[in-house]
Amino acid sequence: MSATRMWSQHRWIYIGAIVVLVAMMIIGLFTYTQQKNTNEAYRKANQLNEALVAKGFAARNPNNIANTLGTDGGVVCEDPNSDLRRGLWLVQIANGAGGPGMRPVIADRLILEAGAEVVKVYCPDKLDAYQKKINNLKTSDVINP
Repeated sequence: MSATRMWSQHRWIYIGAIVVLVAMMIIGLFTYTQQKNTNEAYRKANQLNEALVAKGFAARNPNNIANTLGTDGGVVCEDPNSDLRRGLWLVQIANGAGGPGMRPVIADRLILEAGAEVVKVYCPDKLDAYQKKINNLKTSDVINP
């Protein structure tokens, strides 16, 4: 049996083995990249959790933080200083009533600093503008520790 005859008889086996090998290499590369991103997300989540605990907040589950904010802060860091985000953010700092009963409230500085910690960890380049935004709000010590 000659080499060319063997190649022609087993060609599909060779091609299939090459396709499987290339697919395994692609899957391995994707898995490695995904694991690297996961490790970075957990590192940032732990860093944020430690910063919040240092400010007096209860410890959070780093898995939840990592799943929510990922490696780049997600929605929080897209544009934290836009007018739309500011409006939505100010609505969330309200008394909780709907419609005509909704009123703004004086927020606790600690809550605003917690938001600043998120920006500090996930998008530090936007921290100065965020600090200016929260410094313009009237705050008080309204949370009883």
